[in-house]
Amino acid sequence: MDDVLVCAPNDSILQYTLDLVVEVLTSVGFQLQKNKVQRMPPWRYLGLEISARTIVPQKLEINCNPRTLANLHSLCGSLNWVRPWLGLTNKDLDPLFNLLKGERELASPRELTPEAKTAIEKAQKALSERQAHQCEPNVPFQFIILGKLPHLHGLIFQWIEGQKDPLLIIEWVFLLLQRSKTITKPQELIAKLIRKARVRLCELAGGDFACVHLPLTKGMFEHLLQSSTSLQLSLDSYRGQISVHAPSHKLFNEEFHLIPQEQRSRRALKALTVLMDGSGASHKSVMTWRNP
Repeated sequence: MDDVLVCAPNDSILQYTLDLVVEVLTSVGFQLQKNKVQRMPPWRYLGLEISARTIVPQKLEINCNPRTLANLHSLCGSLNWVRPWLGLTNKDLDPLFNLLKGERELASPRELTPEAKTAIEKAQKALSERQAHQCEPNVPFQFIILGKLPHLHGLIFQWIEGQKDPLLIIEWVFLLLQRSKTITKPQELIAKLIRKARVRLCELAGGDFACVHLPLTKGMFEHLLQSSTSLQLSLDSYRGQISVHAPSHKLFNEEFHLIPQEQRSRRALKALTVLMDGSGASHKSVMTWRNP
C-alpha cells in the first residue's frame, strides 16, 4: 500500500474519518507509525507537495545531460508526469521526446540537440515558477482550449471574480505527444481535448464544466457542431455553456488563438488533382496526379 490521503470539509469529519481508516487498517494487520501521519501543511503525497492553497511536484532532479536511451526514458517519464501541474506543452517537449526515436537498445547513445537543451531549460523554469491550485468547492469549473495548431492543449480552471488574480489553475490537459500519422482535423483535436477533460473532471470532482471556452468563431462552432460527429459526441449530455471568448487574463491573452476557418470546397476545383495513399506496414506512399 502506498500513501493514503484523507480529506474532509471540516476538522470534525476529518478526525472521524481518520479514526475509521486507522481502525480498518490496524484490524487487518497493518502497523501505523503516528509520527508519519501528516496533519499540517505542506502535505507530501505521491510525489506532490500540497499546501493550503497550491500544489507543486516535490523536488525533482532533472538529468540535464542524458547519455543513453535509458537516461532519456527516465527524464521524459518524469517530465511527462509533472506536465498536468506545470503546463509543459507538447510543443515545449517535442524536441526532447523526438530523441526517443531511433535505435531501441536502452544502452544506445543519445546526444541532446540545441532544441532539446532548450526544452530542458523550459522544464526547469516551470518547476521553479509554476504551480497548480487547490479547488474552491463552491466555485464552478471551466475548461479552455489554448495553443496553436497542431499543438492544442487545455486547462481546467476556476474563476473567482474580485480577487487580485481570479484564475485558479487546477490541471492542464494534453493530447498524446506522438501525433497520428493520418490527417486529423482541428475539430477532432478539440473534441479529444473536451472528452479527455470531462472524464478527468468527473474523476476529480464528480461533475461537469459550467463553461467550455473554444477557440472558434460563433459561426464556425455552429457549423462544426452540425457537421462534426466527433465534436457532437464529445459534448454529448453537456448542459453547461459554450463560449467563444476567453476570460480576460494575461495567460489567456497569450495562448488563446482562434482556429483558422476550414479551407475546403464541396465542389471540385479546376486545379491540379492529387491522389495519395500510404501503407502503415511498409511506411511507403504512392502519389498520382492529373492536370485539369
